[in-house]
Amino acid sequence: MSEEAVEETVEEKDFVVAEDSQPERPEWLPEKYNTGEDLAKAYTELSSKLGQKEEDLRSKFHEELQAEAFKDRPETAGGYEIPEGIDEESTLDSDLLKWWSEHSFENGFSQDEFNKGLEMYTSAISANQPDLDAEAKKLGDNSNARIEAAGLFANQFFGEDHMPAIERLAESADGIIALEFIMEKMKSPSVNSDSVSASKVTEENLRKMMEDERYWHPARRSNDFVKEVQNGFKTIYG
Repeated sequence: MSEEAVEETVEEKDFVVAEDSQPERPEWLPEKYNTGEDLAKAYTELSSKLGQKEEDLRSKFHEELQAEAFKDRPETAGGYEIPEGIDEESTLDSDLLKWWSEHSFENGFSQDEFNKGLEMYTSAISANQPDLDAEAKKLGDNSNARIEAAGLFANQFFGEDHMPAIERLAESADGIIALEFIMEKMKSPSVNSDSVSASKVTEENLRKMMEDERYWHPARRSNDFVKEVQNGFKTIYG
């Protein structure tokens, strides 16, 4: 055999060995991928893209949900308006109102929801307040005269430090009766500057005078008549 034939035989054998040594392609591997590593790499890249897209969708959904929840609230916490019928100064504490405004804003409350909270609060406060009309009815037909007489007495006899407690006492019929008891005990036989005896100026007469239109009627009120009543109480209680 010639030298050239020997070389060709060796090369042919080497080619067959090299071809046989290549790994067999898996049946499950798609044609566009050369190896399993290529497929794994492509899968990783796809998962990353899908994950990013899912995060974007989640973020967008959250923004839309938040926008929908807050669409009816004002632009700022101070944008809520106090509804009619609620006295801000006398009914609501400023710190409480500020807290409710901020709480409502942070939770996306509308003006109606803000109002409802205030109405529930004022209703609860009112429930603990005495019914002045009902208490006045307990005092009878001359309740207004009795209440005003007790007020005149309290203003004349008690100092400013005691007036808050006296005012709370006067919110009930029992409180007015208690004040009348004190008034009765403090009656004095002294006379006034016009030498009118206390026996001639009685509390009953003064109360009847207070029922006169010249005392209580805005259009027919007489300052001299009112002063006469006030002087009468001064005569009785000193």
